[in-house]
Amino acid sequence: MKYLALKNDTPQKISLGLGLGVFSGILPGTGPIFALFLAFVLRVNRASALLGSLLTNTWLSIVTILLATKVGARLMHLDWQDVYQSWAFFLKNFKLVDLFKLSLLKILLPVIVGYFVVAFGLGLAVYLVTLIILVGIRSKGKFLPPRSTP
Repeated sequence: MKYLALKNDTPQKISLGLGLGVFSGILPGTGPIFALFLAFVLRVNRASALLGSLLTNTWLSIVTILLATKVGARLMHLDWQDVYQSWAFFLKNFKLVDLFKLSLLKILLPVIVGYFVVAFGLGLAVYLVTLIILVGIRSKGKFLPPRSTP
């Protein structure tokens, strides 16, 4: 259980874990397991990564689809309304045969690019806000004692 503890980690590791969790929670198809994997690979706090992922998993992906579509279409120089309407039509009338007719550049790629940009932006914002809060709390000596070096 000591590997999931929050109080024995640095503010940077806790904040980065939470930011990675938010990032993986927003991306469709990823979630807590991906957040834990990223936290393990990058050696950041796993508890905060899991928390960030669980707080944003699925429900925020649904809320951000319009924003992701707009951002992705803008970056790829496409009309976001055309991309959104094509995506909605595809999902409404889904047939496996239509999957092969799907224009990746016109529908799928802008949404994926948009989700990555939105997820990265929100993850970065969560990281920075959490870091500022935790450093402020630690500097005042409340809640989280300074980490002792062995």
